[in-house]
Amino acid sequence: MLIDVHAHFLTERSARVDWSRVNRCRLDAGERIGITGHVASILGSWGARSPTYFPSPDDVSAANESLLALMHEHAGRVYGYCVVNPNFATHALDEINRRLDQGMIGIKLAASRRADDALLDPIAARAADRGVPILHHVWQHRRRDWPGQEASDAGELAVLALRHPDTDFIMAHLGGGGDWSYSLRVVAPISNIWIDLSGSGIDMGMLEQAIDAAGPERLLWGTDLTMDTGWAKLRYLESLDLTPDEMDGVRFRNALSVFPRGALA
Repeated sequence: MLIDVHAHFLTERSARVDWSRVNRCRLDAGERIGITGHVASILGSWGARSPTYFPSPDDVSAANESLLALMHEHAGRVYGYCVVNPNFATHALDEINRRLDQGMIGIKLAASRRADDALLDPIAARAADRGVPILHHVWQHRRRDWPGQEASDAGELAVLALRHPDTDFIMAHLGGGGDWSYSLRVVAPISNIWIDLSGSGIDMGMLEQAIDAAGPERLLWGTDLTMDTGWAKLRYLESLDLTPDEMDGVRFRNALSVFPRGALA
């Protein structure tokens, strides 16, 4: 088994007219890599109708509906995070309840609000109540602001995780850019933060330091948008001094622990 905990698909509302081909290509590439489960999200209309990181309620609901259709079409291969925009608090909680009832297995928070903002508290509490993890977009040590997003870093995610010790959080894309060493130092002592290894960065020493900081039992394999670098990290992990059980943990067993029991076929 090989579970990708950070996958993305497109929808007909996306700016790309070849959205359907891109989705097929992801599944085909996953088959070649050996991915048996894609845990995915769709970020609204990806900026076509409302901003990517500040999607409208309508774009949020349409994207989640499209992902549910993919889940049904590819049952046992595609699983879903419910994307919400916490700036629309009532809609976010209603959407979480509806989509989890329909079969989604986690919650995805992008850069709509800083992770330590009080607006995220009801969402984190709902995740604990429903027994699902939150995959939170993180920039590895934010040193400045970027337009069009409220980017969080590991320090802010740590504040949220400490406020909600019964909620499991997945720190997104360790290799997604920025100072990953800072992130690892911050989250190392916080046991309810899991580390998603995805992202285009494959720096020397990154995976070794992740193992030293949190242990292989808190690492989750994923790809995000660049599946080739996810494959490269998998091959690199296989060259490290991990036991077969530890390697299986990163490949799939840790994911089976963080998601609801039985959610991943």
